[in-house]
Amino acid sequence: MRALRIGSRPVGDTYPAYIVAENGINHNGDISIAKKLIDCAAEAGCGAVKFQKRTPELCVPLHEREKMRQTPWGYISYMEYRKRVEFGIDEYVEIDRYCKSKGIDWTASCWDEASVEFLEQFSPPFYKIASALLTDFPLLAKHRRTGRPLVLSTGMSTMDEIRAAVNVLGEDNLVIVHSTSAYPCPTSELHLRMIETLQSEFMAPIGYSGHEVGLPTTIAAVALGACYIERHVTLDRAMWGSDQAASIEPGGLTRLVKYVRVVEEARGDGLKRVYDSELPIKSRLRRPATLAAAASNG
Repeated sequence: MRALRIGSRPVGDTYPAYIVAENGINHNGDISIAKKLIDCAAEAGCGAVKFQKRTPELCVPLHEREKMRQTPWGYISYMEYRKRVEFGIDEYVEIDRYCKSKGIDWTASCWDEASVEFLEQFSPPFYKIASALLTDFPLLAKHRRTGRPLVLSTGMSTMDEIRAAVNVLGEDNLVIVHSTSAYPCPTSELHLRMIETLQSEFMAPIGYSGHEVGLPTTIAAVALGACYIERHVTLDRAMWGSDQAASIEPGGLTRLVKYVRVVEEARGDGLKRVYDSELPIKSRLRRPATLAAAASNG
């Protein structure tokens, strides 16, 4: 059985899917928005909320830093924008306190080694490695040295690149997540049967991170066996920001969690049974074998 533990929760083939609300940078640098997103995740019944942590001086390439863009703070450089949306120690202390008060776990995708060191002071229950970082082997090794459970997203990656990353991380204490890195992602490019492909090759639990519009295809991922589910969440898809359009709003998040639990209950374990609820119907409609044989011979 493929399984591991994230905090107090078992995650794997036979357990309820671990559902993560990806807040990312949809808070637009505003801690009050971040808290509202945490509220949505806790009320919906998610296992965790996730943010993104970068050190702009390490993550923003030199040739990108002075490019100008229109933002809610005016026409500013890309570097200034990255700093505006980045939370620091004060905000993360408050996020940690607030999540604990709401009884929900939190973590962040760390885009550089300094950010891993920063997050370590909060003892996150797991780390999510973004698809963009799958080939950054030193960063992967830095994550593994923490000893925490890791979730590896595989968008925009070949199978050989995925195999190489898993070789660095090892399959113990790892969830491998199928994803397509388009925002929003066309239905034709979701390629959900990759969940089965990953299940056939790796012993680690397999999950799904969706960037599509709507809920049905994420529910289908659970039916196909995804045991970790992640979706971007926003207060309003019309808000400013690169990830808002590929996010789901609070009502959608509540429905997602509800539908995932319904599908899990309906999925069963693959063993054929005759249920007690069927017996009265069976007694009325099923002919004894001898009579059925006589009718067919007649």
